[in-house]
Amino acid sequence: MEFENKILSREISQFIWEKGKTLGTAESCTGGRIAEAIIKVPGASNYFKGSIVSYTNEIKEKLLNVDHQLLEEKTAVCEDVAKAMVEGAIETLNVDFAIASTGIAGPAGGSAEIPVGTIWLACGAKDKIVTKKLDEDHGRDINLAKATSEALSMFLDYLKENLTEPEEDIEVTEQ
Repeated sequence: MEFENKILSREISQFIWEKGKTLGTAESCTGGRIAEAIIKVPGASNYFKGSIVSYTNEIKEKLLNVDHQLLEEKTAVCEDVAKAMVEGAIETLNVDFAIASTGIAGPAGGSAEIPVGTIWLACGAKDKIVTKKLDEDHGRDINLAKATSEALSMFLDYLKENLTEPEEDIEVTEQ
C-alpha cells in the first residue's frame, strides 16, 4: 500500500500545488500516517502546512474545536466528529483543504455499537466535506494502512470533482 500511497500523494500534489491551495490533516486513529504519506512527495512544503494528531477527545476539543457535547453524545467515532475535525483543521491550520480520520483500529477498544475496524474518514473544504466509513476489521496494521490509502484516494477523488484537472505537460520541440 505504500507504493499506492506515493502515487496518490503525487497526484494530490499536482492538483493542490498548481492551484496554489493548501492542505492539512487532523488524525486520530491513523496517528499521522496520512500526513507522512503526503510529505513523502518532494515539494510538499509548498502546500502542506501541517497535521494535528488528536488522539484524545481533549485534543479534539482544544485544538480542533470539536464540540464537547457531540463527543459525549455520539463518541469520537462518528461521521459528525470526522466532519468537525476537517472544519477544525481548516480553521486552526489556516488551510484550504483538510483530511481527517477517527476510529478504532484495534485490536481492542471496540463495542457492540462501534466494533473494531470502524473508521470514519472525511475531507474537503469549508463549503463541502465528504465522508466515508470503513467497517471491516483486518487487524490493527492493515486497518491503519487501509484507512490511510482510502483517505488519500477519497481526497484525490474530491479534488478531481471540485478542482479543474491540471493541464498535462506539453513538450515543446524546436524545429
